[in-house]
Amino acid sequence: MINRFKFFLLKNKFKAILLFVLLVSYTFCLPKQLFSTPTSTIVESKEGDLLGALIADDGQWRFPHLDTVPYKFEKCITLFEDEYFYKHPGFNPISIFKAFKANIKAKKVVRGGSTITQQVIRLSRKNKSRSYFEKIIEIILATRLEVRHTKKEILNTYVSNAPYGGNVVGLEAASWRYFNTSPHKLSWGQSALLAVLPNAPSLLYPGKNAVLLKNKRNKLLKKLLKLNVIDSITYSLSIEENIPTKPQKLPQLAPHLLQSIAKKQKGKRIKSSISSHLQELALQIVNRHHKLQAQNGVNNMAILILDVKNKNVLSYIGNTNTSKLHQKDVDIVLAPRSTGSVLKPFMYMAMLNAGQLLPETLLADVPTTIGDYKPENFTLNYLGAVSAKTALAKSLNIPAVRMLQKYGTAKFYDDLQQLGLSNINKGSEHYGLSIILGGSEANLWNICNAYSNLAGTLNNYNINSSQYFTKEFQKSNLLDNYNINLGALGFDKTVFNAGSIYFGFEAMKELNRPGIDNSWRYFESAQEIAWKTGTSFGNRDAWSIGVTPDYVVGVWVGNADGEGRPGLTGVSAAAPVMFDLFNVLPKSEWFEAPFDDLLETRICNKSGQLASDICPYSIKQIPAKGIDTDMCNYHKLIYLNKSKTLRVNASCEKLDNMVKTSFFVLPPLMAWYYKNNNSDYKYLPPLKEGCSGEATLVMAFTEPLNTNTIVVPKGITGEKNKVIFKIAHSNSSAKVYWYLDDLFLTTTQNFNELAIDLHLGQNTITVIDNKGNTLVKTITVK
Repeated sequence: MINRFKFFLLKNKFKAILLFVLLVSYTFCLPKQLFSTPTSTIVESKEGDLLGALIADDGQWRFPHLDTVPYKFEKCITLFEDEYFYKHPGFNPISIFKAFKANIKAKKVVRGGSTITQQVIRLSRKNKSRSYFEKIIEIILATRLEVRHTKKEILNTYVSNAPYGGNVVGLEAASWRYFNTSPHKLSWGQSALLAVLPNAPSLLYPGKNAVLLKNKRNKLLKKLLKLNVIDSITYSLSIEENIPTKPQKLPQLAPHLLQSIAKKQKGKRIKSSISSHLQELALQIVNRHHKLQAQNGVNNMAILILDVKNKNVLSYIGNTNTSKLHQKDVDIVLAPRSTGSVLKPFMYMAMLNAGQLLPETLLADVPTTIGDYKPENFTLNYLGAVSAKTALAKSLNIPAVRMLQKYGTAKFYDDLQQLGLSNINKGSEHYGLSIILGGSEANLWNICNAYSNLAGTLNNYNINSSQYFTKEFQKSNLLDNYNINLGALGFDKTVFNAGSIYFGFEAMKELNRPGIDNSWRYFESAQEIAWKTGTSFGNRDAWSIGVTPDYVVGVWVGNADGEGRPGLTGVSAAAPVMFDLFNVLPKSEWFEAPFDDLLETRICNKSGQLASDICPYSIKQIPAKGIDTDMCNYHKLIYLNKSKTLRVNASCEKLDNMVKTSFFVLPPLMAWYYKNNNSDYKYLPPLKEGCSGEATLVMAFTEPLNTNTIVVPKGITGEKNKVIFKIAHSNSSAKVYWYLDDLFLTTTQNFNELAIDLHLGQNTITVIDNKGNTLVKTITVK
């Protein structure tokens, strides 16, 4: 009896262990990851539209799993493949019995009887050869899959991995390849066709089996009609739909963005912030302008559109649809290029921010040499004196270089780092003063981000109680629903204060638009845009950047290989593209003035500086830091005779005969060029003979300028070249006498220019006019 009891315990213990082993085996029989096959890299718009896709590493068009199976396709696939899908535990005994019976009768496998769950298992096991033993394994694994996942998840897995002919795998890839649309936009006829295809994927072959495939589709549609899933009208329309004959090309609306994303997030589905509608419009605009530019041998173009308020990228075109010969695969949005003049507004804002400038402060625009550096304006002309605001609007090079010299290249370099121009990274000494005229490189992405962040700073200042965010300067994002963290609010600016940014944009707004005059501003529908163009040396790069409170639009035009082309400028090539892009964007209101960072004060009408007691002035708004700028130093208090033709003083005129007046006086070099462009400018009257005092400075050298040492090259004949000397005289008709050392050379009048043969060593050039005014310049020749 005891032995029988022990045997019973042992037997049941063995059963318990066996049962435990079976349960454990069943629990872990299903791999955690059923499918490890590579998937395509997918980029979608913020609306969910396909912008582009890259084929998977194994050469298959296999998209990442769908989130949900569309209703129409769900009805079609379950009715065709597994009518009782939502009722069985993973296998259908009745279907298996019918399949077994049919196979016995036919003496071969003619029917599988597999459920969708079983087909998921079979696909995950790489479609192993069919056998009854394999069928048993599929059933066991299918029941385990039903325990681990919901029916919706299982169906999703199946439609994402089912074969659809050729190298097309999964519903989404098939939907785009055969119908060029999203699965959620498929018609009933299209859904029915794709539902029958995994059962016989070889049927879809160009020019073959169309009738057979159509019959299978229509049979399924008839079944849907009988079950009242669709009505008779839908059925009639669906059976008339055409059968696709071959796969179509997938959309490629942002190929360079797709390649960029694939480097970091290969094989994933990325929902971007790109607007599909705007991207398509931008592509049309770029293609139209590209055809025009290609006639001039300009083959590449890139554009970027940013949403200022949420820092989203709305459109990204890295290059034109040109040829490989013209480097169509280069993503120029991210390629460093010579900046031309697009950094000048940053210089203007920096000086406003530092209290070194006012918007209308007069700047010198005269021939300038600083060390070995001699900048020139694009027009090769000089205005003599020009307001800072106008100098920026006209993109004058010489005032910009002079501003940078005063501000300091090291400080400006630091500002550019804070603005995020990471390609400018070799130190301020490497670039020197040329950094403001295109002597550095930056890419379209960073430049647009810099302008976007400045616009964002101004916007946020006005809506956040005149405070700045501590993390306001960030890169724009390409991902939809990305949460921007701007940090805490405070009263310390990030780079430039709101007032300097506002006046910077105000100056940029004044640029004349290409092809039209300034009358655009009188139309109520006109869009106010702060914009800046840039053209690099040799006409290799053409830029145009536009800013509104809502958008930043950046355009680059040129050749990816750096070849320059005549006539390729920012105004002629890039600006028209930018304005066309703004025309398809919603209109923005102009920036609100940041009143808490502005103040009203007296501004000299002539010099644009803070008005002194002797200046004619107007009350104007300036950035708050502008109160630290210099008082007007161009107005001088002088005494004239009664006829106001001569300057006098107490040494030569009675007090009763003297007229006190304020006079606007520019330095001679500035005055000479200024007079050529401003006929109403009056020179300071000469000092009356017999009066003691300082004579008026009426002459100045214009060439060579700011140099004491010169190297004179030899000409073609081997002889030493002559050096050109020029002077500006307040009286163009005055006679001027030229001397080299003590040797008289010649007399000039009207055009005071002379080529002088200098000798090695020290040379003294003396110029005397017929009034006895004298200029002396000493130059050492090496």
